[in-house]
Amino acid sequence: MARKAVIAREKKREKLVAKYAKLRAELKANGDYEALDKLPKNSSKVRLHNRCQLTGRPKGYMRQFGISRVTFREMALKGLIPGITKASW
Repeated sequence: MARKAVIAREKKREKLVAKYAKLRAELKANGDYEALDKLPKNSSKVRLHNRCQLTGRPKGYMRQFGISRVTFREMALKGLIPGITKASW
């Protein structure tokens, strides 16, 4: 599991991105790059990183489910994800 501080930092970035999204879009449309420079760096959508919703793991993220591959496998084996079963033939 990722450190709590790392997960908290990522959530803080998500809030900043949501807060400044409309303003950023307007400034980009107007071509006002000097005003864009004055906004917080973490308000840029590019700085976000996908993390597992349950463990905070940054690698092996499955976008369709919002969790890492490790967590996905555990949940699928326990039958917690509807429609997903382990392949056997």
